[in-house]
Amino acid sequence: MKSMIARFVGSESGATAIEYGLIGALISVIIIVAVRLVGSNLSNTFDKIAKNLT
Repeated sequence: MKSMIARFVGSESGATAIEYGLIGALISVIIIVAVRLVGSNLSNTFDKIAKNLT
């Protein structure tokens, strides 16, 4: 039983998986924010072009 507990405490694979998951989530949030900012800026640019053409 002691060896099983020692092996469980020494194992870091679960912590590593959680860290990779958190990094992936953070990168996803950054990408979503960047796409929204670029999208709204692009939309404003096209609106200005449309106004100038009419």
